[in-house]
Amino acid sequence: MKALILLGGIGTRLRPFTCTTPKPLLPILNQPFITYQLNLIKEFGIKEVTFCLSYRAEQFSKFVGTGKNFGLKVNYVYEEKPLGTGGAIKNAQKFIDQTTIILNGDILTDINLKEMAKFHNQKNAILTIGLVRVKDPTIYGLVETDKQSRIEKFLEKPSWDEVTCNTINSGIYIFEPELLDYIPVNINYSVERGLFPHLLEEQKPVFGFVSSPYWLDIGTVEKYVQAHFDILKGEVKIPVPGKQIKKSVWADKNVSINAKSVIEGKVIIGHNSRIDEFVQLSGLVSIGKNCKIKKGAQISDSVILDNTIIGEGTKIEKSIVGRNCNVEPNSILTPGCAIGDNSLITRFSNL
Repeated sequence: MKALILLGGIGTRLRPFTCTTPKPLLPILNQPFITYQLNLIKEFGIKEVTFCLSYRAEQFSKFVGTGKNFGLKVNYVYEEKPLGTGGAIKNAQKFIDQTTIILNGDILTDINLKEMAKFHNQKNAILTIGLVRVKDPTIYGLVETDKQSRIEKFLEKPSWDEVTCNTINSGIYIFEPELLDYIPVNINYSVERGLFPHLLEEQKPVFGFVSSPYWLDIGTVEKYVQAHFDILKGEVKIPVPGKQIKKSVWADKNVSINAKSVIEGKVIIGHNSRIDEFVQLSGLVSIGKNCKIKKGAQISDSVILDNTIIGEGTKIEKSIVGRNCNVEPNSILTPGCAIGDNSLITRFSNL
């Protein structure tokens, strides 16, 4: 079995953070997000994965290379124009010569791929769609199944009056190569709106694997921040990166934490970062690499990305600060602030 990851999106909803970096390469707890997907694939035992790329494609090959450092063989397929989910898969046809697990590139999950693959084989399915249960299905596309887990109906963003179940498409598929024959060449085509309903019309064996893993689409700023916090809280079956230096505190190499600082809650501190005296870190906090948190700063329930300086006496609450920023002394960032990369927040600012 092989894997394929759909990575062509431009991440509009995650701007300004995706203006220079593709969404799957944004850091979550100081590791590029795609690292978590590659680890999931590797744990399942897959050896070969194909990246379907478009936006800032060169950054993926620069980070992942041949895949050797991840214990994987990585193939790259490029789109000259947006092709949609189906067009991207068709574009990678030469690498889909056996059963393939397909992942959307913005899904953080700990789904049990072994159980999903076992289910796919038992059902002799041509396509298995991973289905997850959600509290509010009206913002997603509903997927209805019968008692044998065969998919009967797709319903896109239903009203509450139309809701008949709470299972949605997770963006995780097990895909047989013969499905490529149904996808047109070199046009923008959606498997969700085109291929999947067509397979139901032809009564092909399409099944839904219903499970209750952790599942999050990181495609908005709010969800991106949530991903950091959920891993810190242990809600995902993913270890927190770095060395646990004391209860609920993780640090990478060459981290300096002043003895007069106060750390409460669950906190991660990236490589070569410095926490000065009288700093207070509380709640859920992620500090990136090469950051300086200066004397008396207070940070709670926030994400600070790489190479950022937080000035003396600054207070940050429930916010995210991008890479290469300088938040000057005695500034206040109130809940909901999202400061883009390379920003300067002048002293005494109140945002």
